[in-house]
Amino acid sequence: MEHTGTTRRTQAERDAITVEIGYALCSAAFLGALAFGVVAGPALLFELPHAVRRTLVVSGVCVASVLFVVRAVSVLVRFGHEAGAGPRSRSGGQPSQPGRTNPDS
Repeated sequence: MEHTGTTRRTQAERDAITVEIGYALCSAAFLGALAFGVVAGPALLFELPHAVRRTLVVSGVCVASVLFVVRAVSVLVRFGHEAGAGPRSRSGGQPSQPGRTNPDS
């Protein structure tokens, strides 16, 4: 079977993707744990009625889950945009060296 129109990624690109996925998952887990602690922490630290405790824990799980997904997706989308862009498109078409101007401007 012949593959046309596809390009193979280099080892460096595969490594960068792996590192970025790891970063996305770790930072998302940290944010989720932090959010859970903030929302459900009082329920775990203080003597509260069962209904209030359950509400806080369930709310903490929901908030943590949503923030986990949002953080992981945003990191990976940002990486995808930066990886697919050339060096000039990241900086809005400006040269990468400070003090230099674009000859077309």
